[in-house]
Amino acid sequence: MNTGHRGLVDLLYWRDVKTTGVVFGAALLLLLSLTVCSIVSVSSYIGLALLSVTICFRIYKGILQAIQKSDDGHPFKQYLDQDVALSEDVVHKYSDLALAKLNKSICELRHLFLVEDLIDSIKFAGLMWILTYVGSLFNGLTILILALIGLFSCPIVYEKHQAQIDHYVSLVNNQVKDVVGKIQAKVPGMKRKAE
Repeated sequence: MNTGHRGLVDLLYWRDVKTTGVVFGAALLLLLSLTVCSIVSVSSYIGLALLSVTICFRIYKGILQAIQKSDDGHPFKQYLDQDVALSEDVVHKYSDLALAKLNKSICELRHLFLVEDLIDSIKFAGLMWILTYVGSLFNGLTILILALIGLFSCPIVYEKHQAQIDHYVSLVNNQVKDVVGKIQAKVPGMKRKAE
């Protein structure tokens, strides 16, 4: 597992509570802010807050340098000297990955909408039907907030109660397979192709 994935796993499993708390809190605050204000307003407020902090810090350091008669230079010099440009290789790598995922998604949607496999298309129709009810109960931001909370809480709950969760998931999977098998046996044309 590369370091990027390892860092994400450590973040979701709360290995460093302080870092995870900051990331989770900031993301949750951003989503909650978007429920009250538009994305333009939230972006402007975040930009103004960040700019206020950096301007005040720069003025504070300038006053300190004047009082102490020191010549420390610009307080953000180390950050200003860093190269922040994206390399062509990085852009190509991630755009190729995004293109591959997009093409795979388009092929899967074609498979579902053109009923290449009846069972898969019926499952997809069932999912869309359920999502119509979810959409009538929640807006997109509420779903994102719930997803964020789930993303940061489910891994740690699973880690602590893995045996019990695996047992119940196995029971549910067996029940679902039995029901699907009975339906496939009774309805003509619904038998799955051998994979």
